[in-house]
Amino acid sequence: MGNKNDKAYCTIAIAAANVIVFLYLSFGGMTENGEYMLAHGAMYVPYILENGEYYRLLTSIFLHFGFQHLFNNMVMLLMIGWNLELEMGRVRYVITYFVSGLAGNILSGFLDIRLQDFAVSAGASGAIFGITGALLYVVVCNHGRLRDISSRGMFVMIAISLYFGFSSTGVDNAAHVGGLAAGILCGILLYRKRHREYGSFA
Repeated sequence: MGNKNDKAYCTIAIAAANVIVFLYLSFGGMTENGEYMLAHGAMYVPYILENGEYYRLLTSIFLHFGFQHLFNNMVMLLMIGWNLELEMGRVRYVITYFVSGLAGNILSGFLDIRLQDFAVSAGASGAIFGITGALLYVVVCNHGRLRDISSRGMFVMIAISLYFGFSSTGVDNAAHVGGLAAGILCGILLYRKRHREYGSFA
């Protein structure tokens, strides 16, 4: 596990699914349009509570508002997810990804209810913050460095990502924070440090 020649197949599959969904929706309408996205599974708390459409907690993770939104998230997914999947293992990685995405949406929905401020939301960023948090825990467990990744670099990246989120408009920061917290927790519960192999025998 973690060999440089290994392939992160689950990360590739998740990224491919996001791209396929985006292309499919792009041929049918404008992905920047909230009503169009709502009709195709975006997150919206009143529909979940009043109509029992709980599937939106999951389907919204695969929807993106425009190409730039998709591109930014997929770049982060491939960078972070590739490293985490190889280190954590495929099953634990997939569990972390989806638990983080769901947790981010749940926290976002809870705050919407508390504030009575409902918005249509979508995106994989809660799940991506989750795998980022899990990778941070993994790096810390490996004495602050995992291949070319350092815990200091991870902290800085997370801090910058959160800062840009909170300083921008139209960003679901609750989903980011909820996903990050869930990812760290998943790392604590699921990650098992592996013994490094510095040589091999034929």
